[in-house]
Formats: sequence, structure tokens, C-alpha cells
Amino acid sequence: MPPRKKSPATSRIADPYQHTVETPMRPEVGMQAQFRKKKAPKKYHYDDSLDPALSWDGQNSARELGEWLLAKITEASKLPSPHLFSQPGQFIGAGGDSLLTVRGLEDAVAQLNRLSKPFLDWSGKAERLSMDVPTLPLFVHERLSTKAILETLKGHVREGVDEQIGLFGDKRLPLGQKLRPYEHAETWENRMILGDSLVVMNSLLEYEGMGGKVQMIYMDPPYGVRFGSNFQPFVRKRDVKHNDDSDLTREPEMVQAYRDTWELGLHSYLTYLRDRLLVARDLLTPSGSVFVQISDENLHHVREVMTEVFGRENTVNTIVFQKTSSEEGEGVSNTADYLLWFCKDSARLKTNALYRRKRPGDEGAKQYVHARNSRTSEVRRLTADELSEPDKVKEPWIICRRGYPLTSQDFSETRSGPFVFDGIPYKPGKNRHWSVSPEKGMPALVAKGLIYTTGKSLNAIMDLSAMPGTALGNVWTDTGTGSFTDEQIYVVQTSEKVLQRCLLMATEPGDLVIDPTCGSGTTAHAAEAWGRRWITIDTSRVPLALARQRLLTATFPFYKIQDGTTSPAAGFVYKSQLESKNKKQDGFGLAEQHTLSSIAGDEKPTELIFRDRPEIDYSITRIAGPFAFEATIPTPFEVEGQDRPDTERQAELTASADAENYADRMLDVLKRSPMLRLDGNRILQLHSIRVPARTLSLSADAMVDATADGQNPTLGDVVGEAAERNGALLEGITRKPVAIVFGPENGAVSEGLVFHAAKEANGKNYTHLYVIGFAIEAEARQFIKSCGDNMGIPATYVQATMDLKMGDLLKNMRSSQIFSVCGLPEIEIRNLDSDRYEVELLGLDVFDPISMENDHAPGSDVPAWFLDTDYNGLCFHVTQAFFPRTGAWDALKKSLKADYDESLWDHLAGTVSAPFGAGDEKKIAVKVIDARGNELMVVKSLSEATA
Repeated sequence: MPPRKKSPATSRIADPYQHTVETPMRPEVGMQAQFRKKKAPKKYHYDDSLDPALSWDGQNSARELGEWLLAKITEASKLPSPHLFSQPGQFIGAGGDSLLTVRGLEDAVAQLNRLSKPFLDWSGKAERLSMDVPTLPLFVHERLSTKAILETLKGHVREGVDEQIGLFGDKRLPLGQKLRPYEHAETWENRMILGDSLVVMNSLLEYEGMGGKVQMIYMDPPYGVRFGSNFQPFVRKRDVKHNDDSDLTREPEMVQAYRDTWELGLHSYLTYLRDRLLVARDLLTPSGSVFVQISDENLHHVREVMTEVFGRENTVNTIVFQKTSSEEGEGVSNTADYLLWFCKDSARLKTNALYRRKRPGDEGAKQYVHARNSRTSEVRRLTADELSEPDKVKEPWIICRRGYPLTSQDFSETRSGPFVFDGIPYKPGKNRHWSVSPEKGMPALVAKGLIYTTGKSLNAIMDLSAMPGTALGNVWTDTGTGSFTDEQIYVVQTSEKVLQRCLLMATEPGDLVIDPTCGSGTTAHAAEAWGRRWITIDTSRVPLALARQRLLTATFPFYKIQDGTTSPAAGFVYKSQLESKNKKQDGFGLAEQHTLSSIAGDEKPTELIFRDRPEIDYSITRIAGPFAFEATIPTPFEVEGQDRPDTERQAELTASADAENYADRMLDVLKRSPMLRLDGNRILQLHSIRVPARTLSLSADAMVDATADGQNPTLGDVVGEAAERNGALLEGITRKPVAIVFGPENGAVSEGLVFHAAKEANGKNYTHLYVIGFAIEAEARQFIKSCGDNMGIPATYVQATMDLKMGDLLKNMRSSQIFSVCGLPEIEIRNLDSDRYEVELLGLDVFDPISMENDHAPGSDVPAWFLDTDYNGLCFHVTQAFFPRTGAWDALKKSLKADYDESLWDHLAGTVSAPFGAGDEKKIAVKVIDARGNELMVVKSLSEATA
């Protein structure tokens, strides 16, 4: 007898959803010097309001507006109905800008009424009638694709360039077209953006025309409660003690709004929130929604701000949801947070009712504690075991509710008469009527055994299967412990179930969702899981580093799509219990919701869609689609000639003034926080910081301490600046002059900037050059490393945290780790054979400006590192992604272990790449993410490979 053949294993294809929407092409990071599109800052006007008393004194800035509205009301009242002006009236402010437009009588009355309503006031609000937001392009720094990484692993060699690049959602357009961004379209890819959310959202409006295209915005701003409990400074460290200086770094979006970091405390917090909500409103579609997650401490304030921005008439609901943990407080512990739900236009709001399945004893099904025999009509109470495990109730028993109302309010000529049951007439009661028709409906219910008597009244029995769903209310008690089992990777991490429900209520598959406060990336993860397009924004590198890892290594259910494609915009497939053949699936997507009338045959049942239960294809392991990592970088390109438009020249003048202000702000911050953070929590103290005289390239100079023998300086805070700048001896400590240069506010430090600064610093006999920037080009990092040999002066790159751009709202603390020294990746390229290579991350070299030596950290200590096997000097394509010692790939490895060798997964958890073939550029790039989320990149030619 021949051996029995084994059935083939179930396919575990790794596939993402694909969005077919087109979007304007953004410029890549290597093209900022050629980017010519310059725009002046965008001015946003606030909705100025009068106080409730309508006090018309001379100090009230809205008096002129009120008088103008009264004049418009008088003018419009004389016009025929509907009292519309032939041309809309515009109220022009002192600056010549249009502050308000009214189309007729109705608009003018509405605006005047709005002025007379109470409003929330705070310090600084009345002094600012508008705000100016920089208009900057968004540059693509990285393209990431789990599919591309898997294909690289599987093939061991690089596939065709076009096919490989296509996996990243990159059309690989000709260079000439790439130099003209926003003029060409490309297929949508999801987006992760580093930058101030205010600037990013303004860029989406002004450069990409995204106004009115976002269906949902989810904001989880700082709660304003505790500093440490809402902030994570390092990628690996999730515990932060409140007000512990050793734990703190400066990470905005997660820190800036907390009470210890705001210039005006709660007043600044409200300004911060109102500004972002104002710009976010312009992004929303007319049917769109905005959710703001907040705690009880500032719930009332935030609600008033949202009412001011969106209007009271566009309030949708306030949702209370249980947290994953409680906070101790006076009285009772705090176990809930809140969602404030507002919309763009209540008349056009898109919203889907959500239902959850009824279980005996649960909310909405507390009365379903009986069972009836469908054959004998016997009714009994459920046992304790049956209540805890309803599946134990088997045919012919059916879970049901006794005492279901059989009558409704109000008298009816046809339904308020008596009904005879078992020979006895029963009446519905005074001013009431039978819920179903006495002629046909009631006899049908009797025949089904669903009517019984209690004294002188008739009651009905309702089967649980006839009413399987209960509408979700605004109190969610199942979002805490037990329902949220994902690993907590971020110190403040929202339950994904909360995000899921918001998405299902306010959006459809394929819709666009924006989160201006990325955090751990829960909004992006939930949107990816449910086939929505997403953009997530943060000014902090730490959450974006965590979110990248979370998305790259995630797996999702493959929800079936109606047209059989991989484009979720076609909608998911929902089936009833009879139609669905998926025995693995927990529940089904469609059900009939009955009333007594539909059971009796008087009307049709209602179809319920359980939107969290689409059909799943278990043969496919779904992965995240391609997404881009972007950031705001202004162009340094100067257009020659004087025949440019006035608006363009004005934009340049504004940019020049902004640059000067930026340098002054950086110098001021450095003076107030004159500490450079080194590895091991050591501090290098700067003294006597000033602007050097007659400088061409330097931003500042300072003095640093060194012991007489040139070894370690004094660490920690050094009080006083008594030493003279000539390095006079002070208690055995000498001070030496150092030079400082600031990189651009929104750009990367270039090799040319370092060259000119080093040349001047060496010529003026400084002992060291510190280059402070928010980002740095790979060539500049290499130049800094060899600066001592090539330029005669050692140099160190110092990373500045992004929140220094936040301007006058920022309060600087002595404990803030604003500036930190980070390392340069040390790599080795090995040639395995004629056309196969591998890369090893040997570690990070960190130049110690104290000992003047390089410190080395092993590659196994870094949280993440990425490899581009064919780097073109522009956008970084992550062809391999490594997360040493974290097990980040374990879930995907488990799902796809039959398709990939064990050794390939070992590569992705270590410091040695999988083998790869040479690309067209013959260059590779390695990018390392350090513990603070800083990006450190090195570029090398394959010609440097060792045998």
C-alpha cells in the first residue's frame, strides 16, 4: 500500500493592503538644495469673541466687529428674502486681512449671537488675534516596506531595481521629474513625519492641497497631569520617576505641555491645543470627525476650546473609557479617561453605529437569564455555569428574556382594544396600545409560544438570538484590563480597542486618518489593521523609533475585500452565521435584529453589521504596507535675479529674519542650559558663552573646564564663571576656549558648514569645535570624525532636541537634557563572492571631548539599525531592518517560519546583515537609531569591502 500523501501546508503569504489613491509627489531629502518652491508663513486668524456682557468699552478689540455686524444686519434686513447680499461682506482687520465673511442676514445674526456667548479666556489669548505658521515642504528621508525586507531575505540577492523599489511605493521617476515635486502624482503610501504638528499640518494644506481630505483626526495630547508619568526619554526605558532630573530629556509633544515645561502653565497648554485644532479643522472633510483624548483634570477646559474652534452645534459626544490602570488620588482612584468627539459639520457627519454581541448578564443583556424549550415552551432560569459560558445552552433550549414589553405608550384606534388569550380578554392599559397587531401579529406570537400571563397582564418572551446586538453607548468599560493585551512599549500608550472603535465609527476602509501626536504609534497601527490610510506626526524621535519598529514587524488579519482585490477602499466582506464558512473566526459580521413585530411577521427585521467582525482569510499573513519617514527641512537654495514676485522676495526676507531669531534663541537656550550630555550620564559644562567678535562662520564660543593634567574635568553643575577667557588657573582647573556652530533650524548640518566653521576655529586657536544640530548629513559626520587630522582641530557633533523650535512658549529647566553627544556607526563590508556582500555593525564610536579619545559601544547594544543596499544619496530605502536583542520579529517569524530559513531571522535580530547583491549605485548606507531615538548614518562604497 503506497504511503499516504500529506496534504500541502496552508499558504502563509505575507501581503499588505494596497491603496490606489494618488497623492502629490514630495521631494526627497537629498534635493533640498534644488527645491525652489518657497512660501511665506501662513496666517491663521482666531475667532475673536466678546465677553458675555457685550461691554462696548474702548479697550475691547471686538467692538468694531460687533458694530460692523449690526450694520450688516440692518443692511440685509432691507433685502428681499432670503436676505442675501449680492457680494459677501468681509470684515477687514487692522492688518488688512479678511477676518470674517458673511453672506447675508442669517450669517450676520449667527456671528453676533456667537459674540454674546460665554467663552473660555486665558492669559495671552486676547493679545493674539492670529498666528503665523512656517510654510515648509516635507522631505522624504526613508521609505520602509516589510515586503521589501522579506523579499531581500528570501532572494539573498537584490531583485531587479524597478521591482525592488516598487515594493516601497516609489515610482522611480526620472531625476528631472523628481526635481519638480508636487507637479507629479504617485501612489499613496502611509506617512510618519518628524516635526512640529502645527508646521506639518500647515504643509499638508499649503503644499499638498490636503484641505478637506482627512476623514478623522485623533489627538492624544499631553494630559497636563504629571511630567514623568507621561514621558519616555529612551527607547528601552519605560519607567520615569516624577521630577527625577536623571531621567529627563527634552522631548516636546510629550513633554512641552506638562506643567513643568510651560512658560505660562495651563494657559500655554490651551494656546498649544487651540492652534493645532484650528489648523486640523481645515484638513477635515465636511463629514469628518476629530477625537481628543484627555483626562479629567483638563477635560472641561479642553471641551471649551474645542467648542470655540468647531462650534457647539458640531459637538457629537463625550465618551468615557476605562484605562488599563488606575491612578491614585484623593477620594477614589481615577480609572477612566475621556474622548471629546467633535465634527466639521454635524449636518454631513459620517458615523456608523457600532454593536457588540449580547451575552447573558452583560450590559444590555442583564435580563437575558432564562432559557425556553422550543418544543414544550417550558421556561427555566439559567444555571451559574450557563451564565458564565452561554455556549453550554444547547437545543432545544434557547436563551431568552421574560417580561419583554408587549405594549407601547399612547392610545390607538386599532391596537388599544382587548386581546383574547386562553379564553380571557386582556387590555393593554390606559393610554397604551399593543406593540403588534392584535389581528395577525399577536396570534403569531402565541403560536410561537412567546406570550404568557402575569396576573392580569400579558407579557412576551424575547429570544437572545432574535436581538443579538446592543448598540455601543458612550461608556466603554471593556477597554481596560483583559481587553488590551498588547505589550506596553510606551509609557503612555492608548488601548488599541479605543482607536479601533473611533475608526469604525467615523471612517470607512480607505479613508485618511491623521494623528498629530504619534506616541507609540497606536493610531497608525490601528489604521493599518483596519485598512485606513494614515499620517502620524511627532517632534520626538523616541516615539517615532518605537512606532517604526512596531509597524515594520507587525502582522494583521487579512480581512476579505468585496471586489477580491487588496485595495480596502472597496469595503470589507461581512457574512451572516449561515453564510460564513470560517470556523476559526470569533463571531460573524451580519445578523438580523428583530422586534416583536418582525417576529410576528408585521415588518422586516433590521440588518446589523458588526463592523469589527469582517470575514478573515486565514491563509494570508498580512503585513504593514509601505510607509515613508519624513521631516520638515527648509530649502537653502537662493534664486538669482531681481525679477521675482513680491511674495517670493517677502518669503526670503521672512526666512532671513527667522534665521537670525533662531540663532538668538539657540544662544539664549545654550546660556541657560550650558550642559552637553555625554555617555554614562556625564556632563560637559560650558562657561562664558558669547557671540564671537568678527566671525564669518561661527555661532558662539565658550570656555570648558579641564584639570591641570588634561584629564577629566569637573562633572555636574559648576557654579560661577569666575575664570577669565584666557584660561587662567582656578583652583587647579584650567579653562580652554571652544568654538560652537549651530546647524540650520529645520535642516541637516552639511559638510560645507563644518568645513568653514573648522577652518575659522583653527585659525583663531580654539581647542575644539562643537557642531550643534537637529540632523546631520552622512558626509558631514564623516568629516567631523576626521576633523582633527584634516583641519587641525577636533570636532564633536551635538544632537539638539526638536522642541527648541517651539519658540516663546518654552520654559527651560536646569535639568533638561537639551544637547547630547551621539556616536558614529562603525561598520565593515565583506565581499562573500563575486557579487554578494554582507555588512556588520561593529558598534558606535563616540568621541569623548573630555579625554579626546573615542569611546566604543558594541553594535548589539543599539535598539535598531537599518541597511540600504543600494543607496543613491537621496531617500534611504530600508532593505533590511535589525532590532538586536528585542525579539521584534518573533510574531512574523512564527507566521512565516515555513517560508524562510531560521538563519535569516537570526540576521534580523543581530549585527550581521543577510547576504545581498550589488546594486546600481555600488554604495550602501547604514542608519543606527540610538537609545534617545537619534539617527546616525554612515555611507560607504562597496569598493571598500574586505574579502
